[in-house]
Formats: sequence, C-alpha cells, structure tokens
Amino acid sequence: MRKGFTISVIVLILMSSTPVIGKVGQLGAKGAVLIEPESMRVLYGIKEQERLPMASTTKIMTAIIAIENGNLEDVVTVSANAAKAPPVDLKLKTGEKQYLGDLLYSLMLQSHNDSAVAIAEHVGGSVEDFCEMMTKKAHELGAVNTKFQTPNGLDADEHYSTPYDLALISAYALQNPKFIEIINTPNMNIPTKPLEGARKHELQNKNGFLHRMSGANGIKTGFTSKAGYCFVGSAKRGDMSLIGVALGNFGSEGKERKYTDVKVMMEHGFSNYKMYTLVDNEQILETIDIKNGKEENVKLIAKERLNIPLTNEEMQKVTLSITKPDIIEAPVTEDLQAARVDVVLDEQILKSTWLYPEKEVKELSILEKIKKYFRSFSDN
Repeated sequence: MRKGFTISVIVLILMSSTPVIGKVGQLGAKGAVLIEPESMRVLYGIKEQERLPMASTTKIMTAIIAIENGNLEDVVTVSANAAKAPPVDLKLKTGEKQYLGDLLYSLMLQSHNDSAVAIAEHVGGSVEDFCEMMTKKAHELGAVNTKFQTPNGLDADEHYSTPYDLALISAYALQNPKFIEIINTPNMNIPTKPLEGARKHELQNKNGFLHRMSGANGIKTGFTSKAGYCFVGSAKRGDMSLIGVALGNFGSEGKERKYTDVKVMMEHGFSNYKMYTLVDNEQILETIDIKNGKEENVKLIAKERLNIPLTNEEMQKVTLSITKPDIIEAPVTEDLQAARVDVVLDEQILKSTWLYPEKEVKELSILEKIKKYFRSFSDN
C-alpha cells in the first residue's frame, strides 16, 4: 500500500483495454464492444471509441428522455411533420391522438420513426430541442463522443455515437424499470385504454435477440443504408449482466450477423469472467493518524461495494492500492474523504472509491493540547 500522498480529488479510471481469453471469432461489425454495466469495464472491443452512425439504436436515448421528462399519461396529438416520417412507421395520421406511454412501445418494439418524431415534438417542443436534450444527457453520462440530430436514428451528417457510448447510455437506461418493462414486452395493443381520436394499432416485439440468447433482456435493433445493421443487446446470467454493441454490419448477412456478433461476444464474456467483490460496503481497509484529536487514529471504511468482472487469472493478480495523507487534522467527520482505494490490475486502475473515517473524532481543547505537549516531554 502506498502512503504519504495527499489527495484532494478522486479520479475514476475505467479500464478500456480489450482483453481476449481464447478466440472471440471474427466479427462482422465495423465497431463493437462488450461491457459489464456495473463496473463499465470493457471486456472486448473493436474500434469501440470510433464515431459511427448508429441507426435506430438512437431510440434507446429517445425512450429514456421521454420517460424522465414526459408524463406517460399525456395525450400526444400527431403533427403533420410526424405523420410524414418515412418507414419503418406506425402510419400515424395527422391529428391522431395516442398516449405518450403507448407510443414508447411503438418506438421500442417496432422502431417506428413517426412515433419517435411525435414523442420528440411533445416532450421537447420541437425535434431540434429534443435532440439537444438527448445530446446533453449523453454528455452528462460520459458519452461525450455522441451527438443526436434525429430522434429516430435516420441518417444525418451530425448524428453519431460510438459502441462504448451506446453501451454507457444503455447501462443507464437499464436502471429504469419502465424502460426494462417496455423492451421486454412481447406484444401490445394501443391505445391501452379508451382515447377519443385514437386509432388502434397492434405491436409485436421485433427484437430477435430475445429468442437467440439465453438470459437476453433487450435492447434495440437498427438499420440505415449509411449505418448498416446495428444492435445493442443485454443479457444476464447469475449475478453478471453484459451489454454488447455491434455497429456497421453490411451485406446480405448483416441482418442476422448483428445478433450473432453480440451473442458471440457475450458467450465469451459469460464463459471467461465472473463477478468478484473487491471492496465491500463498510469494509475497514486502513487506519489514519490524527493530529490534535481526542483519539490518535481512526479506521477508514468504504461506503460502497466494488464488484468487478475478472477472469480466474486476473483474480490472482488484482490488488488494492490505498492512497492517503500521512496524517489528518482534527476535527474529523464521518463524511471526510480521507483516502482512496484503487483496484489495480497490470498497473491499470479498474475502479476507485473513497475511504471515510469510521467515526467522528473531536479536536482537543486548548487545555488538553497543553497537557499533551508537556506529557510528550515527560514521555521522553
């Protein structure tokens, strides 16, 4: 353990290398990535940071922006602009009414472009303003190589993401119960309750990955002539979830290959990695000395659990490295970020978290300081 370094800020550095255990196989995608969403560790990748068009995988962000910023009970009145959106479409009519929440099923189950525009206009006021909301949210999540120019993923010059960014956005979306409910619904008839001015539509979930992969639970397909066949998938087995992204499958085999690429990466991940708890909540990891405190030292604890996917070989090499000052000044509060623990593998930091004093330590009074000062002479 390293000691003697004063720290003022914490830096979380996620491992972005692409380790390979055995052969993943030749992928068809132009860019791809496999991540474990709790740690956001990259388990495999090909050009995972390259900006690429992403077709209707865009709609992952469209859905989460609508869920977070809209009222799903709102009635959406379809504009002429939304009604003229090109296929794939729900064939919404100008003036037709649908519940916002119902349109999200159209968006995610069958990737309807007119529903995406209707959602964007209702929630954002305009398509342009909604796309700004999407881009802003992406950057807040750390997906800084992403820009949205359309809410449905149709090709545009300034509409792009990266495999890693889409995995990051998807990991966030999968924390939302409503989002998970929508993407795993096999079929739906809308409107889900009577609504004057509505037309009836039957929806079927077109995500073939749900039937191709054990443990699959999402997420979204996509295709345009510029982007090729794209797919973002998720699956869970035991205590480990994985997200796979494949962008830019072209040719006659691309329609199926987008699923195969993600499945191959996931089978690799589930076969070679396990989740390990490297730091546990409330775990005591270190002790730190206190200057002018009623106690001379205090134990340091973690306040979060760090679960990280590792191979058996990596688990034998991973270490914890603690960085802390030699001494801290009283008074000491329990919310003081007193030290940092890094999970280190092959000189790379996989994950970090702060360490906090186990308890409060009050400062010595002036009289107590004087007594301690003279006592130090007698002790010598």
